Amino acid sequence: MMDLPSILLTQAVEQFASLPGVGKKTALRLVLHLLRQSEQDVTRFADSLTTLRREIHYCRVCHNISDTEICPICSSNRRDKQTICVVENIQDVMSIENTGQYNGVYHVLGGIISPMDGIGPKDIEIDSLIERIEPEQIHEVILALPTTMEGDTTNFYIYRRLQPTGVRVSQIARGIAFGNELEYTDEITLGRSIVNRTPFVG
Repeated sequence: MMDLPSILLTQAVEQFASLPGVGKKTALRLVLHLLRQSEQDVTRFADSLTTLRREIHYCRVCHNISDTEICPICSSNRRDKQTICVVENIQDVMSIENTGQYNGVYHVLGGIISPMDGIGPKDIEIDSLIERIEPEQIHEVILALPTTMEGDTTNFYIYRRLQPTGVRVSQIARGIAFGNELEYTDEITLGRSIVNRTPFVG
């Protein structure tokens, strides 16, 4: 890529290029687009990001993102509070919600067990999941983690931790291709995999 004519332009492009999936050419197009906007519009754009980072909450129950301490899903009286769907990340919550096929609540682990990456059970929200079972009178835990070696390892670990509680443990049907992330799975397939979930076999 050719040298840019401005240090300020270069710095802005580098910041956009640091985002996932954004190369330097795309970053340059985005920066040039912002330069064509009014100063008020650019300020509003920048302020929205600053406010997001400063004021966003992580739900103290399920660890989903929220504008409040408890997210709208956990606080809703219309949700089945005795069924928890365990997911790897916040994008997975959004994907499952888009199917319209699930009416329980969630638990966001914030990752999966991956010894190669130095991520163990204590590095993700497994203990807080176990702590929810008895107080919330949970009847079923649905494991909706990636169908990878790391996902399967995490599933098995959670299953073993849940066994003493007597709660029913199930997993989404394996209609999702090996290794695919939930956010890239079409809504029909994902919805069916939740509806047709099966008991987890450890």
